[in-house]
Amino acid sequence: MKAVVFHDIGDIRLEDVPEPRIEAPTDAIVRLTASAICGTDLHFVRGTVSGMRPGTILGHEGVGIIEELGPDVRNLQIGDRVVIPSTIACGNCAYCRCGYYAQCDVANPNGKEAGTAFFGGPESSGPFQGLQAERARIPYANIGLVKLPTEISDDQAILLSDIFPTGYFGAEMAEIHDGDTVAVFGCGPVGQFAIASAKLFGAARVFAIDQYEDRLQMARHQGAETIDFNREDPVETLHRLTAGIGVDRAIDAVGVDAEHAFLHGQQPEEEKRFAQEVEALVPHPHPHGRNWQPGDAPSQALEWAVQALDKAGTLSIIGVYPPQARSFPIGLAMNKNLTINMGNCHHRKYIPRLLELVLSKRVDPAKILTQIKPMSDAIAAFEAFDRRERGWIKVELHPQMSEGHAEAQRKENQLDEGIEETFPASDPVSISRPDKP
Repeated sequence: MKAVVFHDIGDIRLEDVPEPRIEAPTDAIVRLTASAICGTDLHFVRGTVSGMRPGTILGHEGVGIIEELGPDVRNLQIGDRVVIPSTIACGNCAYCRCGYYAQCDVANPNGKEAGTAFFGGPESSGPFQGLQAERARIPYANIGLVKLPTEISDDQAILLSDIFPTGYFGAEMAEIHDGDTVAVFGCGPVGQFAIASAKLFGAARVFAIDQYEDRLQMARHQGAETIDFNREDPVETLHRLTAGIGVDRAIDAVGVDAEHAFLHGQQPEEEKRFAQEVEALVPHPHPHGRNWQPGDAPSQALEWAVQALDKAGTLSIIGVYPPQARSFPIGLAMNKNLTINMGNCHHRKYIPRLLELVLSKRVDPAKILTQIKPMSDAIAAFEAFDRRERGWIKVELHPQMSEGHAEAQRKENQLDEGIEETFPASDPVSISRPDKP
C-alpha cells in the first residue's frame, strides 16, 4: 500500500509499505478514506521536534472504514465508518477512566512516564505507524474508534480527529465565561477552532493574532477582532482596545511553530540548520519582540500572552513544544496571579460531544478545509503547506481518491469562496457551504 514515510529531516517520501495486520485482540484495521496534514507533522519534518524513527508513516488524523477486527473489539463491526482520535488510549487505566486519555498509563510502550501516545510521531510517542496511508492498524480500537453517523461527511469528520477537539480543549482550559474577552495567538487550523470554541463558551470578544492575511481573514469571518503583529505591537494594541485592562483569557495555539510564524529573518535554507540546533538558537529578534535572550527556545507567543492578560487571567497552552523549550516569563505570570493550564488534548473525551454540535448544525468544521488532495499529491502538498502559500490553511488527503475527483473537490474549495462565508461559530447557528445558498 502507499503511505507518506519519514526518512530524515526534510526527507519524506510517498512509497509502498507493508499492509498492516492485527497484532492484538483489541486491534482493528481501517481503510482510510480521509487523512490530513497537520502543523505537528511539519515539526517532525523540520526537526523542531526530534526523535523521529526513519521508516515511520506520518499522520495522526484519520477517517475510514473498518476492514478487520480483533476478537476483543465488541462494540464495532466490519464495514462501520469511523473517526480515529489522534491520541491513543487503553480505556481501562485510572487516567482513561477519569477522561485523561492523553495521559494513558498503558498505550505508550515506553512506559508510564513516557507521555502521550499518538499516531505518526517520534519514538517517545510509541512510535505508532501513522494515518497518511491507505490502511492503518488501530490499537485499542474498542476505545480508539468512534462510529460516525451517516449525516457526517468525511470532510467534517477529518476535522474531528484532532484539530477541532484540540481547539475546543484549549477554550475549555482557558476557563472562558460569558462576557469574557479572549486573545488567540496563532490563527492556523487549531487557532481557528479555538476562536470558534471561545464563542461557543460565551466569549463576548475574541482577538486573533497572526501575520498571515488569509488566516486573519478567516478569523474576521468568525467575528474575531484581528491583529497583524507585523503591523503593530500586539500587546500594546490589546491593551489599547481593552481600555488598558488586558484580556481575561489567552490561548497559545502556536507552540514551537513560533520560530517560523513569530520570528523574522530566517531563509528556507537556514530553517533546517535551525531545526537541528534548536537549543543553540540565536533568533533574529522580532521588531515587536521583548526580552528575547539567545539560547531561549521559541516563546514569543507565550511572552505576548502573559503580557496581554489582565490580573487573575487564565492562559491556556495547546501549542506543541519540545522538551528543549524551557523559557517562560514566570515572574510576570506569578505577580499577575495568572492561572495556567496546558497539555495534549484528550480527543476521545471530546469527539462524541463535538459530533453532536456538528449534527445540530451549530458548527460545520469542513469550512476550514482549503485543499483536498489525492495521496499521490501528498509530498507537493507538504511542501506548499510548509511554505505557507496563501490559502493553504488546512489540507485533507484522500488515500482512495482519483485525480479527477481531487480536481472536482479543489474547485469546490477555492480559498476566496471558502472564507467569504462565516466560518463555524455559535452565531449564526446555520452555516452553509460556499457553493450553496
